[in-house]
Amino acid sequence: MAVDLLLGLQWGDEGKGKIVDVLTKNYDIIARFQGGPNAGHTLEFDGIKHVLRTIPSGIFHKNAMNVIGNGVVIDPVVFVKELEGLDKYNLDYKKNLILSRKAHIILPTHRLLDAASEASKGKAKIGSTLKGIGPTYMDKTGRNGIRIGDLELENWQDKYRALADKHEAMIDFYNVDVQYDLADLETEFFAAVETLKTLTFIDSEEYLHQAQKEGKTILAEGAQGSLLDIDFGTYPFVTSSNTTAAGACTGLGVPPNKVKDVFGIFKAYTTRVGSGPFPTELFDAVGEKMAIIGNEIGAVTGRARRCGWLDLVALRYAVQVNGVTQLIMMKADVLSGFETLKVCTAYNYKGETINHFPYNIEAENVTPIYTEMKGWKADLTKMDAISQLPQALNDYIDFLEKELEVPIKVVSVGPDRKQTILRD
Repeated sequence: MAVDLLLGLQWGDEGKGKIVDVLTKNYDIIARFQGGPNAGHTLEFDGIKHVLRTIPSGIFHKNAMNVIGNGVVIDPVVFVKELEGLDKYNLDYKKNLILSRKAHIILPTHRLLDAASEASKGKAKIGSTLKGIGPTYMDKTGRNGIRIGDLELENWQDKYRALADKHEAMIDFYNVDVQYDLADLETEFFAAVETLKTLTFIDSEEYLHQAQKEGKTILAEGAQGSLLDIDFGTYPFVTSSNTTAAGACTGLGVPPNKVKDVFGIFKAYTTRVGSGPFPTELFDAVGEKMAIIGNEIGAVTGRARRCGWLDLVALRYAVQVNGVTQLIMMKADVLSGFETLKVCTAYNYKGETINHFPYNIEAENVTPIYTEMKGWKADLTKMDAISQLPQALNDYIDFLEKELEVPIKVVSVGPDRKQTILRD
């Protein structure tokens, strides 16, 4: 059986959690393949809002197995709090949540190191969420990291101590004011590790290989967005993992020839959290209105998202590097009420019109070239069929499909799982 992928095509926050939840009924296994607890995958159903950070978004479906792959970095303290948040729903997560032994662990000193590093940058900071994710991936590539499988070893705490001591020396090197009580942090950390050890650890690449041989259906779930990819994103204002389709292969051990459909999710407009270039960003009342209607606040970080018109140059690039086969458009309802909509279809790059995503998209180099379209005023949130959508929205969708050369199969018109319209 082939593996399908689902990932974000912008700077994250596209609504991946909702769509994984909607699609889970079609799959036996949901497998998270990269990222850490800075993710905030929001699911809403039965009048309740759920925010998942590390746990795959299929967890509320009893018949789906949820796998945390080797490409993920796990903070035991955050993870256990997430588990505790599920307890009130009587979910048997010890039965349908399993962890790769090769996934790396975020230590308390990783978070401290993250804060020290960011503070040392001053005005040049990159907008880290300070969850310790970057330093953990640095230890992974530096071959110093501690993995889930290490917790099964009797002397794993010796390895922990050596790495934590190294981190404290690095924090001192940054020479910034980072106040902390490591003994207190470690008490919480080691207690969380003991809870973590009650779950099932697996060799996830073998588990998924056998699942495919048995004909089970698998959906790989990504975190963040393609423009935050460590290789293909707007570096250095990116995350520390591969958020693109290739990350599913390295983050789960799935061979490329087993990948079938790649579901690419994007908002009907564009948002970005933290620092970094954003060509279509709006600094006026229109941008403020988008942010208010779209409730553009990070589910985990609490940070306000910057808003702007849809950028097709960036979106076309993300479709290309991911090999997207189907598109899913989120938050179409947020654009209701705008008299005129704008879509960036090209860039003026140093005086030249270009259609591709260049190396540098800083404001001094790039000016967006817009196509204007008629807006709509209808309330989409009560609609449940394509036939009910206003003609202006259908025109908007048709225009995007023509530009991107990939079909838009799903249109989301609200946060609830029921507010999802399928297109033939």
